[in-house]
Amino acid sequence: MIRNTLAGVTTSLAMVPEVVAFALLATVNPLVGLYAAFFVGIITAMFGGRPGLISGGAGSLAVVSVALVISHGVEYLFATVVLMGLIQVLFGVFKLGKLIKLVSPAVMNGFVNGLAIIIFLAQLKQLPPMGDELNVMLGLTILTILCIVWAPIKSIPASLFGIVPVTLLVAFGLMDSKTVGDIASVSGSLPVFAIPTVPMTMETMMVILPYALILAGIGLLESLLTAQMVDERLGGETNNNKESVALGAGNIATGFFGGMGGCAMIGQTVINLNSGGDNRISGIVQALCILAYILFASFVIESIPIAALIGVMVVVCFHTFNWKTFTQDRESVIITIIVTAATVAFNLAYAVAIGVMITALIEYWRQVDDFS
Repeated sequence: MIRNTLAGVTTSLAMVPEVVAFALLATVNPLVGLYAAFFVGIITAMFGGRPGLISGGAGSLAVVSVALVISHGVEYLFATVVLMGLIQVLFGVFKLGKLIKLVSPAVMNGFVNGLAIIIFLAQLKQLPPMGDELNVMLGLTILTILCIVWAPIKSIPASLFGIVPVTLLVAFGLMDSKTVGDIASVSGSLPVFAIPTVPMTMETMMVILPYALILAGIGLLESLLTAQMVDERLGGETNNNKESVALGAGNIATGFFGGMGGCAMIGQTVINLNSGGDNRISGIVQALCILAYILFASFVIESIPIAALIGVMVVVCFHTFNWKTFTQDRESVIITIIVTAATVAFNLAYAVAIGVMITALIEYWRQVDDFS
């Protein structure tokens, strides 16, 4: 109970700046991302098919959403997120979650490795170009990593041992470095229910439907593949259909309450698992902490140095990447490398589709050889 609670708190500390960054990437107010982190996070934690899985406003969805927001405005995004959620609910209701079994272990490895690289590259973008500021941030980042690695008390999440001392160094003026508050304010009020103010016409549907289909597909893929990773870590098997329905319900809610789309987040899920979060409590606590930061304690998050969070995410990348990739058979290694590269170069949907097609072609070729 206590360990899962602490895991939820730790995960929330890493969730906020990531979600803020993704919201800014989608050219929307940071609160739009934080509301998504709360609604999608708490609904999937309570009703999803995989305890230990952490969901929120994901970067993979933000990249797709930005074109819609720029061309039509944020209200169209909210309408798209509602439709996206409905598609995901139907996916689960019609029990299509079994389709994830088409994704081979090699493709799964490529997905995980690709996201680890993307997360790492995203951290590098937060570093200043040159000078003393860069040196300070690098020093604090390394200090964070060392504190995490050498965490003395196993019952307390290691990430806290990295975040707390570095935050205190900056808060007491011993070091001067950029904090979350320097990027954006995370202070706000309770989200308010509102139907997206878009024309209820076929023309609107033709605008939002393509985006909703793409977002729904990416969200389902990322969530169900991340759930498979949790299965490997904790044992058991995800109820994919239940997870799909919960994810869709979370997105419907966030769309009606002014949030961007969300899905499972592999970085935060790894932090949760490494911190001892193995049941629904950690996910629920994580989501409630997000809401508490918005309403009462924004200063807590805003005071955390970016360098500390970079350090945490670098450790996450290290633990996320499958270092046994190159010890597999040659076919698996080739597929994994292709999917990894495609995930980094394009997006998750394209990468998985490419991986599944290559796997199918190899299997077909093997069967032809068997008959010849």
